[in-house]
Amino acid sequence: MAFQFKIQLKDIIAPPVWRRLSVPEQFTFYRFHKAIQVAFGWGNTHLFQFSPGGYNSHPVITIPNPEWDAEPVLDGKKTRLSDIFSAPKQKFVYLYDLGDNWIHTVTLEKITEEKILRADCIAGKGACPPEDCGGSWGYTNLKDILCDLQHPEYTQMKEWVGLAKSQNWDAEYFNLERTRAAIQRV
Repeated sequence: MAFQFKIQLKDIIAPPVWRRLSVPEQFTFYRFHKAIQVAFGWGNTHLFQFSPGGYNSHPVITIPNPEWDAEPVLDGKKTRLSDIFSAPKQKFVYLYDLGDNWIHTVTLEKITEEKILRADCIAGKGACPPEDCGGSWGYTNLKDILCDLQHPEYTQMKEWVGLAKSQNWDAEYFNLERTRAAIQRV
């Protein structure tokens, strides 16, 4: 079987940023995390966790760290998606970068009889915010700066996100074919 999920960044609008993934039911949450990272264009450089309602909800699924974990967590490398997800419309929260606090709503859209071995990105919208830009508030601010050629931080922010002089930030940009090719290597 395969699970089809819609993963959407919370508090990002104009445009919203989301991806639709199809993943094998036997994927672990750690492998699902890696697929989400690739689908969104994140760099997998920060801590992550899954839970039913975000912070202070249980169970928490992550990579256990006895020095940091105040409460028991489920090991993301051992817990399979099929251990948690069982019915369409079920939701979970994926938190990435617990400092910038990127909150993703993960919705199980459907369960299919399809036998797949790899994840696939089948749709999406919006450019993923750059790592370390300060969460949803920081991304909104960054987009405002990059739309204003007269803004005092325009040149600095354009360089920081890696844009050439002739390029502009396109918040609408999403390349499905490139994302599909990358995610299928997870």
